[in-house]
Amino acid sequence: MTYKEIIYVEDGPVGTITMNRPEDGNMFTETMCHEIRDCIEGIRRETRTRVVVLTGAGDRFFCIGGRKDGMEKTKLYAGVLPTLEMYDAIDRLQKPVIASINGMAVGGGNVLQVVCDVTIAKESAIFRQVGPMVGSFDGGYGTWYLEDLVGKKRAKEIWYTNSKMTAAYAKEIGLINRVVPDHQLAEKTREFALEIADRGAFALASIKGAFNARHGGVSGLSRVTHDLLLSQYIGTDEAKELGESFAERRKPDPTRFGN
Repeated sequence: MTYKEIIYVEDGPVGTITMNRPEDGNMFTETMCHEIRDCIEGIRRETRTRVVVLTGAGDRFFCIGGRKDGMEKTKLYAGVLPTLEMYDAIDRLQKPVIASINGMAVGGGNVLQVVCDVTIAKESAIFRQVGPMVGSFDGGYGTWYLEDLVGKKRAKEIWYTNSKMTAAYAKEIGLINRVVPDHQLAEKTREFALEIADRGAFALASIKGAFNARHGGVSGLSRVTHDLLLSQYIGTDEAKELGESFAERRKPDPTRFGN
């Protein structure tokens, strides 16, 4: 697929999505949200890639939030940035997603990296949650998931005071995983991605599903039982015998269930 506001490149088992609006802080628009969602849904349906990297174009901004230019001026869904569709796509993807922070991660951009499975950042990166000071807030992914990372008291402080956080401080409080020298970000991100890609794809998908089940409700549980367990059950002797007996209008033979 071709995209207007993101770039997608595959290199071996690693797929990299780059938010490509550096002249505007890589702020996500309605188009970018949909493109990231669609790109991830495409990645979900193939087995070439085992790890996804999300980063920003340039060396100043990862992402500094969203912009509603061109959207309908309404309080209904047509006037709301589809950020949840983007966050949800990352959350539901059965492959680990690494946020590679190449600059400022502010507002929705910080929420975006919080939603990713792990985060690596360059030393000069800055993190900030600005909602209440700019007339906005995030009552879902940006609060619950942030609390999981840094604890309730600190998460509230981050939202209430909107302070700037260095990469070193972000790592210290558990907001991110790794900090590397600026000039090594691309190299270290790939090393991180390949390290994860060497693990079992099904095991990683199961682990991610287990982590997400707690917050996902019925959707989260279904990711484990439907996407993972059911996919394995379909090919068993039991499933085959039950399907055949139903089609042949006979009573199933339990001795043929096997394992």
